[in-house]
Amino acid sequence: MQIAGSVALVTGANRGLGRELAAQLLERGAKTVYAGVRDPGSVADARLVPVALDVTDPAVLAETAEDLPDVDLVINNAGRAGAGSLLTADLDAARAEFETNVFGPVHVLRAFAPVLARNGGGAVVNILSVLSWLAAPTSGAYAASKAAAWSFTNTARAELRETQVLGVHVGYMDTDMTAGITAPKLSAAVVAGQILDALEAGEEELLADDVSRAVKSALSGPVGGLVP
Repeated sequence: MQIAGSVALVTGANRGLGRELAAQLLERGAKTVYAGVRDPGSVADARLVPVALDVTDPAVLAETAEDLPDVDLVINNAGRAGAGSLLTADLDAARAEFETNVFGPVHVLRAFAPVLARNGGGAVVNILSVLSWLAAPTSGAYAASKAAAWSFTNTARAELRETQVLGVHVGYMDTDMTAGITAPKLSAAVVAGQILDALEAGEEELLADDVSRAVKSALSGPVGGLVP
């Protein structure tokens, strides 16, 4: 995927990784970057084109795809966390995480896959997590949703043969979502740079940190290696 001259849609582009991706896309020569957010007023970067977007609403996404026929890069970055354990936490909160983290990318891609096809295939980036593979009881809903999103990423890759589909796995990033965590974190700027490098190199998967690389390698071993 060539970023220079591209037209990108980044969901959740008003903060954290999404904001960094949008800014770095422009710095690398993207022609237009649409910032898909619930509240367009939350987009502070005047270089971006704010778009009112709710990834859990397929009707809105269908209308948005009609309004943005020039998009050739979609970055599914919008996410939700905090529901907790699937065994003990509120299931409505868990369902909300699945609606955003799993069905959000599904709705976005169902709407924009025809747009990408008309524009030569383009690329899709799905922001996943090391928790796609690693057990985390206190984040059971989030981990399960990211595992499902990983599976969807693989099936999307199989179905959209003319489109580059990049899945991104990363551990802790220094964003609002991890503000209360004291473990070592990568900056969102570093991760965004890795993602765009991987896109331009034609990659299908990015393991952004040592934790993700170690856990991915453990998938071929005993299941106990995935339970910290």
